Amino acid sequence: MTISLSQSDARKIVLNSQRLHSRRSFGRGAEASLKAIEHLSYVQIDTLSVVARAHLHTLWNRVESFSPDHIDQLQRAGQVFEYWSHALSILPMKDYRFALPMMERIASGETHWYPKNPKETTKILKRIREEGPLLAKDFSDKKKSQAMWSRSPSKIALEQLFMEGELMTARRINFHKVYDLRERVLPSGCDTRTPNEDELCRHLVRAYLRAHSIGQATEVSYLRKGLGLAMKKVIQEMEEEGEIQTLTVAGEPYFCLAKELERLGKIGGTSSSPKKLRILSPFDNSVIQRKRVSKLFDYDYQVECYVTKAKRRYGYFCLPILSNNQLLGRLDAKASRKDGVFHILHLHLEKPVKNSAAFYSALEKELKRFAAFDGCDQISLHKVSGADVLPEWGQA
Repeated sequence: MTISLSQSDARKIVLNSQRLHSRRSFGRGAEASLKAIEHLSYVQIDTLSVVARAHLHTLWNRVESFSPDHIDQLQRAGQVFEYWSHALSILPMKDYRFALPMMERIASGETHWYPKNPKETTKILKRIREEGPLLAKDFSDKKKSQAMWSRSPSKIALEQLFMEGELMTARRINFHKVYDLRERVLPSGCDTRTPNEDELCRHLVRAYLRAHSIGQATEVSYLRKGLGLAMKKVIQEMEEEGEIQTLTVAGEPYFCLAKELERLGKIGGTSSSPKKLRILSPFDNSVIQRKRVSKLFDYDYQVECYVTKAKRRYGYFCLPILSNNQLLGRLDAKASRKDGVFHILHLHLEKPVKNSAAFYSALEKELKRFAAFDGCDQISLHKVSGADVLPEWGQA
């Protein structure tokens, strides 16, 4: 018999699986950060630093004692690596082999961002092989235009070699990649067997369900070029084999690991939910697939830094607000680290808050924690909309 879940029950299950209900489930220290990355299967990296960078923010929300130093420790120890998931990400080194199919496609001629320049890549490889790890700034050539995505020939070649897997990020210095040869970065004993398509799809299904509990084929193959049909076939086979099972959420089909079905039903059936409030990164694993978020949370979300200023409704860098298993608002934030002020340029609530005093108390507490993580000791609130009651801590 197929289990049927309400949207509310599904949200509890998904957030529980995303480990947003507790910052203590992975333990403490760098080992906890590694467990979080392994559980989620990837943590997205983004260059924007309006507030804490995406990968730091995502882990901070799940690991009580998280420190940015953990990433450097794990990278130097060969326990994580950087590569493309659906975007540039930090991935567990134990999953390295599942990045190989993409590396091999690009090495065989598939274009990622820019056309390959064999002469430039040969020159870059020679320098790194002879001189050791290098940063992009160690190369003196300049980009040929001032266009937003323009890069120097050496930077294009470095990224091409990175995407081919010839180079890896050995570590970062002030967020700048330090490139080195793959053989000098990979830890001994690392599994480098290239998986076939069936193995890759099965890995992706299991990893997705570990992190999200329930899913659909399009969600598992999200931005995975060329895997759509193969993913549907593998999911059908896994269901026939009894490894996964179908359930419904508000009448729509999803699937989950069969061994987890009974446990998910119990989580969904609980009458109460944890009273947690989280301020999420726009690139957090729980909200990165906007269509999924819209279906499960009735929350229309877009990070507006990628649209023109005239078209922004809420602000440049809006962070989703998660409270009591609902995404009920967003805040446009900016950390002014020089003067220690965390600016809330716009706080917008779009769903009713049953107990406004309790909500604002929890929000203020979480904002203070997040501001401190961003190097700020003051909060300045500039604008509030969509709320019947203003927070007691007032506006700037």
